[in-house]
Amino acid sequence: MDTKIGSLDTCKPTSNDVGSPPNGSVCTIQGSVSPTTVLNSCEATLGRHLARRLVQVGVTDVFSVPGDFNLTLLDHLIAEPGLNLIGCCNELNAGYAADGYARSRGVGACVVTFTVGGLSVLNAIAGAYSENLPLICIVGGPNSNDYGTNRILHHTIGLPDFSQELRCFQTITCFQAVVNHLEDAHELIDTAISTALKESKPVYISISCNLPAVPHPTFSREPVPFSLAPKLSNKMGLEAAVEATAEFLNKAVKPVLVGGPKLRVAKACESFVELADASGYALAVMPSAKGLVPEHHPHFIGTYWGAVSTAFCAEIVESADAYLFAGPIFNDYSSVGYSLLLKKEKAIIVQPDRVVIGNGPTFGCVLMKDFLRALAKRLKHNNTAYENYHRIFVPEGQPLKAAPKEPLRVNVLFQHIQKMLSGESAVIAETGDSWFNCQKLKLPKGCGYEFQMQYGSIGWSVGATLGYAQAVPEKRVIACIGDGSFQVTAQDVSTMLRCGQKTIIFLINNGGYTIEVEIHDGPYNVIKNWNYTGLVDAIHNGEGKCWTAKVFCEEELIEAIETATGAKKDCLCFIEVIVHKDDTSKELLEWGSRVSAANSRPPNPQ
Repeated sequence: MDTKIGSLDTCKPTSNDVGSPPNGSVCTIQGSVSPTTVLNSCEATLGRHLARRLVQVGVTDVFSVPGDFNLTLLDHLIAEPGLNLIGCCNELNAGYAADGYARSRGVGACVVTFTVGGLSVLNAIAGAYSENLPLICIVGGPNSNDYGTNRILHHTIGLPDFSQELRCFQTITCFQAVVNHLEDAHELIDTAISTALKESKPVYISISCNLPAVPHPTFSREPVPFSLAPKLSNKMGLEAAVEATAEFLNKAVKPVLVGGPKLRVAKACESFVELADASGYALAVMPSAKGLVPEHHPHFIGTYWGAVSTAFCAEIVESADAYLFAGPIFNDYSSVGYSLLLKKEKAIIVQPDRVVIGNGPTFGCVLMKDFLRALAKRLKHNNTAYENYHRIFVPEGQPLKAAPKEPLRVNVLFQHIQKMLSGESAVIAETGDSWFNCQKLKLPKGCGYEFQMQYGSIGWSVGATLGYAQAVPEKRVIACIGDGSFQVTAQDVSTMLRCGQKTIIFLINNGGYTIEVEIHDGPYNVIKNWNYTGLVDAIHNGEGKCWTAKVFCEEELIEAIETATGAKKDCLCFIEVIVHKDDTSKELLEWGSRVSAANSRPPNPQ
């Protein structure tokens, strides 16, 4: 399989760009220009080298916020023909946008200024770390002459020690490069970028503000294409793991498969589907893996999320006598307050580089994609669990018919969003009740889906929508955002307009932090109501293509969707949906009570 630029770490079942070359081959990311090209002095600079490297690995859009320490660097990024610099309203959103971009392209990048910018973007970088996304965070640093001089600089906390920002990033990035000498700049930059791609984690690159424009012999030629050696499975360990797993599963009466979020970082989506095809097992996903497994698969049974699973899925998974989880993350949210009815002795846990079989052996140095492909050839076909699902399944009912002009209900809203989905669309779900409502959407072939479950940072979706839409302009992104989350990051709707994006944003206005209400209510969960359509109209200010609507009932919603997908299909469409403050999914009510119980456990006696 050829590895295409920009698809290194993507894992989408409907794409032909998934994954990386087979084991034993070399993953080469080719540049578009021969590495023998000799550059003139204005191109042979640190800034242009970094720009060419970004383009080479698939980054054609960089999200930035200017500051005096990064301005010269930005000049040199702009000068690169293949690179588009996108100015964001704040550093947090720039980081979120790079996160969304990386989910689609396989790698993303943002550029901020020293300390005031770096500390502002930290939260977004931490989220990318938790979701295993390769993200290149570039910071314009102090003049190289200021290091070690005991001087106090602006944008710092007033101490002559410049390492505060670096120390913060050390905990949320897999590599940190502080470039304050031209001699080792080439090596540090290349090591950082290649490490981000290999580890599928964010990296930090600080570049002294006086270096980007300086020519140096190490930058006199086009960057040599990266050659990233792939990780390899231990052959004997792989064979032993497959043998033990096949024996375990072939003895089972009604085994099932459950996909987890680490399928993406393991680049194992395709091999997981191959296993499902070969085995005939019922196929489910954990909530944070929605979108990684094709929901049109003939044996797909839905989302396994304990007590808040999609209909009839939990019953099949939890009653199975064997279940294989590929790339799971079991935290308090995904386990619904530690209430999953699973037994370790029935479980095979497949992580990106290890396999654990029940209470028995563990096999390390075994890559998930190799293991799943090999296992597919050893399993007996067994569709018992799917047949059981098929017997008990009752199609989901329709929401109660709304009376004319009746206030709009959330379940009616999502019934209409479901009808909008196609292979040319993608869904971004914000933290909150949108998690649960979007989880019930049935994704057609090719429809993208993203949300941030492990980190769960409210406001993530605005920046992520900006980045994701920029990465795949051929798809129309549908973002479902609560009013509380939108208030955190609303400014960068303006950047969407500047970029000419055609996203449809459904702003669900229910007057507060509903997900927090269902965990633990208090007056702090009520927010100041905004005129959200008025706000977006003000941001629009007559520049760019924008259309807004405020809807109170189903008739108005239908009309707004028809306009957004028809006459205004080339515009950014913002639809504010007014719903009752207590209108939530039944899943959130159940989940909230269980998470609340987990959070409020009394201290163990000491």
